[in-house]
Amino acid sequence: MKLIDVKSLCIKAMLVALPFVASAAEEAPKATQPLTSSQQAGGTSPLADVAMHQTINPKSPAMPEADFQRGTKIYFERCAGCHGVLRKGATGKALTPDITLAKGSDYLHTFIYYGSAQGMPNWGTSGTLSKEDVDIMVKYIQHEPPQPPEMGLKEVQASWKLLIEPEKRPTKQMNNLDIGNLFSVTLRDAGKIALIDGASKKIVQILNTGYAVHISRMSESGRYLYVIGRDAKIVLIDLWMATPAAVAEIKIGLEARSVETSKFKGYKDRYAIAGAYWPPQYVIMDGDTLKPLRVVGTRGMTSDSQDYHPEPRVAAIVSSHYRPEFLINAKETGMVHMVDYSDLENLKVTMINTPRFLHDGGFESTGRYFMDAANASDKIAVIDTKEDKLAAVVSVGKTPHPGRGANFKHPKFGPVWATSHLGDETISLIGTDPIKHKEHAWKVVQTINGAGGGSLFIKSHPKSKNLWVDTPLNPDEKISQSIAVFDINNFGNGFKTLPIAEWAGLGKGAKRVVQPEYNKAGDEVWFSVWSAANEESAIVVVDDKTLKLKAVIKDKALVTPTGKFNVHNTQHDVY
Repeated sequence: MKLIDVKSLCIKAMLVALPFVASAAEEAPKATQPLTSSQQAGGTSPLADVAMHQTINPKSPAMPEADFQRGTKIYFERCAGCHGVLRKGATGKALTPDITLAKGSDYLHTFIYYGSAQGMPNWGTSGTLSKEDVDIMVKYIQHEPPQPPEMGLKEVQASWKLLIEPEKRPTKQMNNLDIGNLFSVTLRDAGKIALIDGASKKIVQILNTGYAVHISRMSESGRYLYVIGRDAKIVLIDLWMATPAAVAEIKIGLEARSVETSKFKGYKDRYAIAGAYWPPQYVIMDGDTLKPLRVVGTRGMTSDSQDYHPEPRVAAIVSSHYRPEFLINAKETGMVHMVDYSDLENLKVTMINTPRFLHDGGFESTGRYFMDAANASDKIAVIDTKEDKLAAVVSVGKTPHPGRGANFKHPKFGPVWATSHLGDETISLIGTDPIKHKEHAWKVVQTINGAGGGSLFIKSHPKSKNLWVDTPLNPDEKISQSIAVFDINNFGNGFKTLPIAEWAGLGKGAKRVVQPEYNKAGDEVWFSVWSAANEESAIVVVDDKTLKLKAVIKDKALVTPTGKFNVHNTQHDVY
């Protein structure tokens, strides 16, 4: 039997490494027993079956090559989302051999098998990993991390498929759909999205996309829908066609989370951009064909200690309304790349230093300032997209996870942007008006308590007086299966709890309630009731004014619905 030396594992995976559904929505690994919410948050990587280069460390425990390959698969199915492809750490701790060898096999075995209160899943006692698998991982993480292959422009170009040329597409909308009130609903484990009509609540179309669908984004015109999965596959859907259909697709890497389009005046629908977890890079494409134009790597120095990092994964991307620029979060380095797309041949990138590790975020109400969450640092970086500079850094609660966040007018402090947290029950309200409310700008003006930790998304709407906060990763089922709603004019009254999962009327399953999303009119809120792929899930619609149940959408096709993206709100950054 051929033996190789080996090293490295999955020690303290924190509650999440979700870049959507950010983010909550890391794929749940298979288990012999039901997984806890934190285990499901750990995240399966599409790199599990990718051939990788491996090196030998003479200090590592020897193991059969078959066991090493088994360890590689387990790592990317269970651990990479939190600890990174090269194990340099992000939300989870670094697991490089200099650390794991020093800890020793007994220590590693205990943490893998039993987990920890800091968020490391109990892989052994839960039955997710067998004793043999735990033993393999103890050895595996004491070896040098194997490295997946790189992808340059040539490899990206080879994956590009133009299914319908632009000149063969309609010149006007050829269907009767109210496109602005369509919802693109992630059917995560089916590798599909469902287009659902906001008025009738009927499924209009189900379209194949890619592995572990992550997010949907709209072009500035509202015509094109861009869907990206964890496998870095982008599918471009033309909503003007008689029957909405895919017109192009591409793979911009081996693993990814984010896609965005150009929104500045004069560049409507011209460019799209997507960022990869591996290789660490972003790709700029033609907006209506996905033809790749530029590939730019993110490897470089960290924002704090200025140490070199080989794996700055691209998390959130937003498009500036003030300049022809994309704002790109390089997670591990804490650098925001402000990419000027006005001249791709002479690409100009402004680098903004922020805290680590960057994840998601959104604009405040004017669209000028990007409120950017650095999860592991418990900070929100405020970036001025008009002046291209860091305006402030705001300390918030434990592990902020805002999604895009929520904007509303506070009765005392004026315009605020809010984030909830994975690590505690608090909700931080940050003042966002440096002109009329200068004394409150870029400060936490109020901290309120929600139902509990484990929140992924928070939402409001300009026409609403409510603030909605989910908690799908809370270990208490009563909390994870309900939603908290606040009256923004009366935070002192606390929140009301709505039993969303109960209203769904489902059978067995986790039934976690995730991601509130408003319809175009802002008078109803949609929630995903998310169970495993082999269990029934649903979408629950609530009247925003009365807080009463309005509709339940059920269908066998609604497999693990997570993110829901209303076309109008996504197109115009309404949250």
